[in-house]
Order: sequence, then structure tokens, then C-alpha cells
Amino acid sequence: MNFNRHSNLEGQHAFLGASKYHWINYTDDKIADSYVRFLATQKGTVLHAFAAQCILLGQKLPKSQKTLNMYVNDAIGYKMTPEQILYYSPNCFGTTDAICFRNNFLRIHDLKTGEIDAHIEQLEVYAALFCLEYHIRPADIEMELRIYQHDQILYHKPTVEDILPIMDRIITADKVINKIREEEG
Repeated sequence: MNFNRHSNLEGQHAFLGASKYHWINYTDDKIADSYVRFLATQKGTVLHAFAAQCILLGQKLPKSQKTLNMYVNDAIGYKMTPEQILYYSPNCFGTTDAICFRNNFLRIHDLKTGEIDAHIEQLEVYAALFCLEYHIRPADIEMELRIYQHDQILYHKPTVEDILPIMDRIITADKVINKIREEEG
């Protein structure tokens, strides 16, 4: 059998693909809802890339109470770095939407384009990763974490009591995973 070549599709996944087969049991309404969420996720990816380019170029957006505009303009105003990876180990790392650290003040901003409400814990994990990667004690710095979503800004000033347990959990969980890897290797 000479199979058809679909080289233009290599590495891609169809929305109605075999690896995510649960859709075969969905109603038409559920398929439509799932596809709308899928499109929203794709739009969010494009908006994040657009925001990162604006920040890198210092291109402010018109001043308004719109989520994207507030996020981009604040990140530029604070001279933040977009899409920065924070790394502890191969088991634990993540990419902040925007971050800066100056004068012992850590600032992390997160752009949320979806409808599901964001959770500040994600930004607390980023703060813990920052402290671990750069060997900074949370007690020695101040922090402000922001979530931009639904045309609003959620502000959070985490304490040592918020960040230190997450740092400890990262270290412990990483050891657990490494032990399993050693036993399997």
C-alpha cells in the first residue's frame, strides 16, 4: 500500500483527532462549545505574542480600560521583560508574561484573555521560581503580582509566608521526581 503523504500536517493535531477521541461522544452543542473554547485559546496565544512584541518595541497602546491595553502599557511603563522563562530544574520551570526586578522589588504581570477566572497561585509559583533560580530570599525583597483580566487588574503583594512554602514544595517535589527517574534509569 502506498499511503498518501500529508507532509503539510506533520506535527499538527486536528481538533477532531484520534488522540483526543472523547469528542465522539459529544453532542453537537458540546462540539460547538469545545471548538469555540479552542478558538479562544488560539486567539489568546496570538494576543500574548502581540503584547510581547509591543512591550519589546516599547509600542504603547491607546490608553483605555481594556485588558490588553492596560497590560501592555503597564509593562512598558515598568520596563518589564516579556515572556521570560524562570527555571529551577527540568521538572519545574515556567514562562512569565512580564517580569522585572529592580531595587529589590519583584514585579510579575500576567495577561489572561480567557473567561475562566485566573488564580494568583500561578504568579506565586513564578515568584518562588524567581527566588530559587536567582538565590534570593523572599524576606529580602518586596513583590507585587498582577493579573490583567476582564478589563480589571487584580493586585497581590505576597508575603514570605506565601512564597516560602511554594519554594519548599518545588524543592521537595523535584527530589521526588528525580528519585523516580533514577530508579527507572
